[in-house]
Amino acid sequence: MVAFHASALDGVARNAALPTPLLLRLLAVEGDSGRPPRHALQRANLPEPAVAAILAHPDPGPRIDFAMSAGAEPAQRARLVDDPSPRVRTALAYGPEVYDPRAEVAPLPDAVCARLLDDPVPSVRTALLESPHLAPSFVASLAAHHRAAARREAVRAWEVLAPGERSALLADPDPGVRRAAALRGCRQDVHLTAELLRDPQSAAEALRRGRLLRADAERYVAERTHLPALAENPSLPADLVERLAVDPDEAVRLAVSLRPELDEEQRMAVDFTVGEFDRGDGVQWVRDGLADPGALRRAATSAHPRLRRAAARSPHLPPDLLRLLARVEDPVVDEFLGRWHPDTPEEVLMRVFARFGGTFSAWIAETHPRFPREGLAARYADHPDGNHRRLAVRDPAAAPALIERLSHDPAVWTRQAAVRDPRLPLHRLREALHVPDLASSAGSNPALPEGDMAAVLDRAGVPARPASRPDSLTARR
Repeated sequence: MVAFHASALDGVARNAALPTPLLLRLLAVEGDSGRPPRHALQRANLPEPAVAAILAHPDPGPRIDFAMSAGAEPAQRARLVDDPSPRVRTALAYGPEVYDPRAEVAPLPDAVCARLLDDPVPSVRTALLESPHLAPSFVASLAAHHRAAARREAVRAWEVLAPGERSALLADPDPGVRRAAALRGCRQDVHLTAELLRDPQSAAEALRRGRLLRADAERYVAERTHLPALAENPSLPADLVERLAVDPDEAVRLAVSLRPELDEEQRMAVDFTVGEFDRGDGVQWVRDGLADPGALRRAATSAHPRLRRAAARSPHLPPDLLRLLARVEDPVVDEFLGRWHPDTPEEVLMRVFARFGGTFSAWIAETHPRFPREGLAARYADHPDGNHRRLAVRDPAAAPALIERLSHDPAVWTRQAAVRDPRLPLHRLREALHVPDLASSAGSNPALPEGDMAAVLDRAGVPARPASRPDSLTARR
């Protein structure tokens, strides 16, 4: 197979206009012909014949790809729950790998998760418990599960568990379950905190989150043990907070400066340093309150850079706070607004695009609902930077002649963007199918005629007819 033909095949597999008969040809690839392209397996809105073809594929690889597809409906993926391959069931249990922070993955049905959790293969059970896509109702149901590992994960739903369920987890026969439950329960219980402080593995977290007895707080201050963690503790007495605010350790002072109860005068009186690219991920009270208007307002209106950055991660910012943060012109704030908030102003998005370049800029431009389109051809078609020239392709008023010109641009990403555009003249689109660095983009162009798509499959050696397959799942290799 010629290399650029393989690249064109990858593009065709991603093509939104790919007809079902050609899709079924791709999904039938097996054996010496290779395997179906991942983009074909993970397309959104697959027709039922395509789903059936994937589920019956004799190679577990395509079934694994489908099990981890963010484009498939949970009910479609759930049909793999009885797959004979443990690798497929493990992939199903963990679920899709998602790189878009704004994307949400619908969880598998609780009944399917319950079956995966009782799978005879340990890797399947472990993958399910590590999955970030479990429904809260299912996580809460684990409190009474017969496996200790499952009960330990039920602690993630601590806030919605009934008092009796919490008590049972705190008294669980498994020490790992008891420890996990105590680390959650200690936030309201001084006795649990005191117990955890006797465990070296738990002491730092208990100092950070647990409700402290004053004697324990004073002891750790005097011993200078885990002071940065202690400085975050919500129950730390005010006089000890004041003492740690002037501690010689910079990390301790920074932790104090981030405490939620401080007013701005107190906060900015602390001698702290924030790095230029300190992302503010660890400000727990802001992370816990990304949907809390009060917490967001305190953080977003603060002069503390790390608090503003933490607030910028919220997709729930009201318009006035969004405008306020957009004027800060902090690179980290800009990036977080671009990543997380659907109403980020155009000027912020353009700053992010100009600053980062590369894949992240392309992602912002292609996925953010507020990224500009109109007028880009006039502004950027002749820009000295190729990363900006490709923006001209986004302009709905860009003429086919400009798109064709940009398909010859010195910058490869600009050429590829132009070749993906359906306004590209057909003769240039067909020509691009034979150019190695453009073949994939050309294959994905929805204006590519069906006959040309079929020719790509033919050149790549994709069989013209699906091979016969056994109907029984147990007949798979």
